[in-house]
Amino acid sequence: MPVPDELSHDDVTGRRDREERPEGAAAQHIPIAPRFATVILTSALLSYLGITALNIAGTGLGPLPMAICLLCLGAIFALQLQHSRPGADQVSPLRKRVTLSAQAVLTYFPVMAFESQWGAMAGFLAGSLLLLLSPRFAWPMYGAVGLSMLAPPAIDGRPLIDSIYLFQSTLLTGLVVYGLSRLASLVRQLHETKNELARMAVTKERLRISRNLHDLLGYSLSAITLKSELIHRLVLTQPQRAKAEVEDVLALSRQSLADVRRVSRGLREMSLQSELASVTELLEATDVKVTTEVRLDELGPEVNTVLAAVLREGITNMLRHSRATVCSIEAVQDAGRVRLVVTNDGVAPVYRDTSHDSGAGLQNLAMRLRSVSGRLTVAHGSEGTFQLTAEAPVDFVPAPRESREGTGRRPLAEESSPLPCTGPAA
Repeated sequence: MPVPDELSHDDVTGRRDREERPEGAAAQHIPIAPRFATVILTSALLSYLGITALNIAGTGLGPLPMAICLLCLGAIFALQLQHSRPGADQVSPLRKRVTLSAQAVLTYFPVMAFESQWGAMAGFLAGSLLLLLSPRFAWPMYGAVGLSMLAPPAIDGRPLIDSIYLFQSTLLTGLVVYGLSRLASLVRQLHETKNELARMAVTKERLRISRNLHDLLGYSLSAITLKSELIHRLVLTQPQRAKAEVEDVLALSRQSLADVRRVSRGLREMSLQSELASVTELLEATDVKVTTEVRLDELGPEVNTVLAAVLREGITNMLRHSRATVCSIEAVQDAGRVRLVVTNDGVAPVYRDTSHDSGAGLQNLAMRLRSVSGRLTVAHGSEGTFQLTAEAPVDFVPAPRESREGTGRRPLAEESSPLPCTGPAA
């Protein structure tokens, strides 16, 4: 998910409004689609209630029976709203039994008074059974409710066709209530899932930017610090060399600024060969004896960038967490794989950086290498040496779905388990 370079005033204002909105208000806010699905469900339930009320009104009941009828209809409507709401099937079994029993009483008791005219309410009971009970019990009971509606027309002395009609309409009403209730619930779940995916995408983008900033700026800032200390020592005794080091610091600062500007679009493309020359120059300037063995041909852009980041972070790790005097760098390509090994001395055998800002450079690099089917290993050697080894296939080809994203750069390794810490923390 690329991050835009500039945000409009409306974007900033909208984001600020969302951040300042109380959690309670955010929880009460329901998107249009779920509300619309709920309105459709409620309208359908009211329509069935209206049809039943009209049928009862046509029987010529007196005021008291009509009032009782309307009260029963209102109670059934309230119970059905409870049964049709999202999450109703997650309530306790006791509560389900109580509400379903109440709805069954309100459904079958008036049948004795209104006979087949009350039959539509049996469809609500059938739908509630499907909504609240497991399929093993719900569907047989749903069928039983439909079969029970064959009796009222027969008791009323009406033709068989009326019994079949009431049986069929009861089952159909149950399916409509069940379908619309599930639809409203699924629409709400869909929007909640969409919001959760958006939050996950934002979190992953923040992690990506944090990882890239760590990998890009850790080396540059460490180099600037070391060169500044060197300048402090040389400024009085060797002003010409101090001036040259100042120019290097300015170049590093400009590069760091450019890296920060690019980081929102993904880690910039890097070259292992160029990084080898850069770190060799830096280590020699800090009086570290460097030996290199380089046997490389053409590397794929993904692998080239990842190994350059590994080398940069490995040197940053060494400068921050050791007093190295000797460093060897090996970059060898053989049999379709490339191996990068960085070894240095000056590490205490029992060293472990537990400070709050010790970083996560090794974990980041392990994640990056996994993204190109490679692996990272670290190990202590004898006499306080530390070795970092990275291996990867030369011609790694990213998956088509991930090969290009947003502004044209594939993000490197979004997820992975942390690397066991067997060496100095980065």
